[in-house]
Amino acid sequence: MPINHKHLFYFWKTARAGGVVKAGEALHLTPQTISGQIRLLEESLGVRLFDRQGRGLELTEMGRLVLEYAEEMFALSAELEQIVRHYPGGRPTEFRVGVSDALPKSLVYQLLQPAVVEIDPVRIVCREWRLERLLAALLEYRLDLVIADAALTAAGPEQRLYSHHLGESGLSFFASDKLLSGARPPFPAALAELPLLVPGEDAAVRQKLMAWLERQRLRPKVVGEFDDHALLVAFGQAGVGAFAVPTVIEAECLSDPSMVLLGRVAAIRTDYFAISMERRLTHPCVLSVTTAARERLGGTDRLHSV
Repeated sequence: MPINHKHLFYFWKTARAGGVVKAGEALHLTPQTISGQIRLLEESLGVRLFDRQGRGLELTEMGRLVLEYAEEMFALSAELEQIVRHYPGGRPTEFRVGVSDALPKSLVYQLLQPAVVEIDPVRIVCREWRLERLLAALLEYRLDLVIADAALTAAGPEQRLYSHHLGESGLSFFASDKLLSGARPPFPAALAELPLLVPGEDAAVRQKLMAWLERQRLRPKVVGEFDDHALLVAFGQAGVGAFAVPTVIEAECLSDPSMVLLGRVAAIRTDYFAISMERRLTHPCVLSVTTAARERLGGTDRLHSV
């Protein structure tokens, strides 16, 4: 039986609102009506989309998958409405990009910004997930590009994908002036006396950082580990510990007068890659992003195929 789009719409609204009561208020319908529509959708699909958690609802694994498709469907519907209203202006180029959640958001913005500026009109759809999930979406043609901090290996379903090198960056170490008092040894020995914040295990630079500390015979006290780079920096700015950022974006930390640059380490390199289904890039937004990124990060057009 084909999916009833009205039922799907009520499910989408409920998932986004966080419950049938709030969805009903937004749609001017009773919670019972919303619940009934969702139940009909579940029956037609033969799956459960929500689990009850006390008075609230939590999406099941299948519910999260259905929500992803519903997001894209209703976004496309909204785009169609805009196109019709502004006809004959034309349809914008859609650029669907996935970003590994280990990457600094400010760097991601700098990498993607050329696509928004140079391609007109453009509609950007940006997804931030774990790399495995992004690659699965890329293989299903739901993304045009994935930006990551590691090239693909030859194992797993990635065998139909290509890693295009964008460039690299060393690390710059910072600490809040709240942490620095009195005389300290020069860098990098000073790190041994400071608490340290490190990236999560999903970040490619994590292992390189820990190996470098070991080679330097430095054993700082690690007081925080973060998958989200922005959160790591926020804790660092609050004085919880010293931390490192890619040197290519160190200017952002230097703009904060409370931040002190401890030193730079060129030997700890993070490589950045654009992962695609194309061996030869053709999408105009992808070409814009990769060209600008290589100019900024000093990358080459070398290809890592798996």
